Amino acid sequence: MSTAPRIVIIGAGIVGANLADELAQRGFTNTLVLEQGPLETPGGSTSHAPGLVFSSNASKSMATFAQQTIEKYTHLTGPDGTGSYLAVGGLELATTPERLQDLHRRAGWNRSWGVEAHVVDTDECRRLFPMVDPEPVLGGLWTPGDGLALALKGTRLVIDRARRAGVEFRDRTAVTGIDTSGGRVRAVLVGEERIPADIVVSCAGFWGPRIGEMAGVEVPLLPLGHQFAITTPVPSLRGKNELPKGASAPILRHQDRDLYYREWGDRIGIGSYAHRPMPIALDDLPGYRAEEITHEAMPSSLPFTPEDFATEWEESQQLLPELRQTSVDRAFNGVFSFTPDGGSLVGESAGVDGFFVAEAVWVTHSVGVSRALAEVITTGSSQTDLSGLDLNRFERIQTTRAYVDETSQQNFVEIYDVLHPRQPRVSPRDLRLSPFHRRQVELGAFFLEAHAWERPHWYEANAHLLEELPAEWAAPPRDDWSAQFHSPLAACEAWKTRTAVAMYDMTALSRFSVTGPGAADLLDRLTTSSMRRRPGAVSYTLLLDRAGGITSDITVAILGENDYRVGANGGIDLAYLTREARHQSQADPARWVEVRDITPGTCCIGLWGPLAGEVVARLTVEDLGAEALGYFRTRSVTLAGIPVTAMRLSYVGEFGWELYASADLGERLWDALFAAGQESGIVAAGREAFESLRLEKGFRSFGTDMTSEHEPVQAGIGFAVKASKTADFVGKDALAARGATTTTRLTCLTFDEPTSIALGHEPVFLPGSETAAGYVTSAAYGYTLGRGIAYAWLPDHLEVGDGVEVEYLGTRLAASVAQEPLYDPAMDRLRPEKAVQAPAGPSA
Repeated sequence: MSTAPRIVIIGAGIVGANLADELAQRGFTNTLVLEQGPLETPGGSTSHAPGLVFSSNASKSMATFAQQTIEKYTHLTGPDGTGSYLAVGGLELATTPERLQDLHRRAGWNRSWGVEAHVVDTDECRRLFPMVDPEPVLGGLWTPGDGLALALKGTRLVIDRARRAGVEFRDRTAVTGIDTSGGRVRAVLVGEERIPADIVVSCAGFWGPRIGEMAGVEVPLLPLGHQFAITTPVPSLRGKNELPKGASAPILRHQDRDLYYREWGDRIGIGSYAHRPMPIALDDLPGYRAEEITHEAMPSSLPFTPEDFATEWEESQQLLPELRQTSVDRAFNGVFSFTPDGGSLVGESAGVDGFFVAEAVWVTHSVGVSRALAEVITTGSSQTDLSGLDLNRFERIQTTRAYVDETSQQNFVEIYDVLHPRQPRVSPRDLRLSPFHRRQVELGAFFLEAHAWERPHWYEANAHLLEELPAEWAAPPRDDWSAQFHSPLAACEAWKTRTAVAMYDMTALSRFSVTGPGAADLLDRLTTSSMRRRPGAVSYTLLLDRAGGITSDITVAILGENDYRVGANGGIDLAYLTREARHQSQADPARWVEVRDITPGTCCIGLWGPLAGEVVARLTVEDLGAEALGYFRTRSVTLAGIPVTAMRLSYVGEFGWELYASADLGERLWDALFAAGQESGIVAAGREAFESLRLEKGFRSFGTDMTSEHEPVQAGIGFAVKASKTADFVGKDALAARGATTTTRLTCLTFDEPTSIALGHEPVFLPGSETAAGYVTSAAYGYTLGRGIAYAWLPDHLEVGDGVEVEYLGTRLAASVAQEPLYDPAMDRLRPEKAVQAPAGPSA
């Protein structure tokens, strides 16, 4: 009898079919794929997709997934020997200076991820796509490897291959329910039939929310209509392309007008994002019986609304003048999926074991996402980081229907916009406010939004400090791009943190309470540090996957026996800890453990700086000095009559504490600290100063500087894996083997020209090389040092002092490998008690 898990995949579009194929290639063939439409034309987004595959993406994972789609479909050939991918290349046009600059940035992304890309002039754009009117074109981004996936053909071929391996496909079969008794999937229901299953994967596309409802799982996506039109024959294309839907010219993207084009045999296909958002209610989609679905009639293809296309048709005729000799022959509004942040939804549900999703996945990334999910199902981890796509990445407010509908439509409107990496969401705003928000507004805080939190980036109340700021601390002039969402006031706030004292709102940090007789067992098994310590201890530790990759960095404070406080990175960590706690409690009720998200009911102020001790001394008789409360220690205290949990931690490299209180007392705590700090020169400080100071100290940021693709020593945090820990933990066995194969490391760089700056994702080159050796993760101007700082993944043979070049918006900036940490390497500032005992001691 087979012991392989029984897997049911719902949906046989390009994602579901490829997932079945990828599982089969890994020996998992006990799989059934259910499709409500006919396999030949399922009727979902795959059936009408124009097939564009483009690699340019700020996300390394998404670019990798696109490359995997290209690689697989290039080699996927039918019985006639023809392939499933047309390597025609991709051409993005610029008709404004702002767009041309952005194409240099996008070219940098490609080079960072190892994808060939060139910014070309107007003449080359015309040569690559002869129909283009050169007059408005300033240049273009040429990516030779991009092209067109023949989605339906490729999907049929992977279905055939998976069938030969033993996978079963059943079309014309609508899922009516999912049995999730006992907290895990048990079966899929098809009418009266019950199909047992250990794993169920929803690859239903825009039907995903409905499948999620059957399993009691929220799938936060919104179906939207997207216009696509096909012209009558174009004279110059007659006889050019052999296939009816074939192409030889590049896919063309005119993002300044939210349009894209592709040859469609002897015609031109035109896609538009320029129209109003067209949200679709699933109940309003036309109902078709499976036998009624054709290429012209399917649930995902809605009637065209020509009034929404009129302006775009005129613009298309101006850009491609030959289209004036044609008309629109066929057009439709195709349905596809958008999410609150525009990304795909991939992974296992937090609350229902065995229920996975792979939704809102475009053709571009279909193979890569399917491959990564197959790796997760078969081995427990993916070779490519999935944190940016994880189903559980959203906060609860971000999965409400109102939030999903508004943000998804906004993402549709902005899909081709030039967006700054710090670009704030326009709406909705003011959803998650810390208890200090009223005081921050009074101080003139400039807020940016992240995970629905309003976070101050600087305070206008500090403007008077510009007159006092020493010249060596001043922010240098910036170019127009890096100057966006930046203020010279950050220099004042950094200066005060280093020389006096500053208050930082750290409330947006996720906080979980982990309690119960099994709390120590749970955290000891999941983290790289020992959790069997006395109350009062705090650990910086890691969560790893089974392959030894970093899935999060967290702090764990032991508040009492069986009472732990976790500072985490968000919903993904909560889902993981909650799931593991549930499993442990079910396996051994005597070792039960409860994980609760206490973030909404609590708040946190980071009080840091050499005068921080003066401030708290005015509010309590309790000794919180360096020797009384050691580094990475915690205890309960009372400040100005307010119960506070003080943790001796600092992410900016200065003495001080993270001070936690209940949310109802937050404003009172802020007022007490701010008043007590006046004679010490206290300031409220924002995220821009925070980022500068943390990079000066070399502190890493998960998801930016490191992901599951990296192991601890390689990322410069090997100290978080305690050599003294003998107990097993997730990923322990894989660490040694993985570390022996790494050839890159996270490397600190400083720019040779003090005013040079980067923002992140820029490619890094070794001298004389035209191939990027790595890429920047985090970057900021170091106000303490008076020069720009960048961290980058680079070959591990580089030594301190070696020169490199960082490509910023098409310009090479000289930089050098630096010894880290750049600030306070002896830890005298962060640990003054250590400096008293051993002034010349090494870094701890």
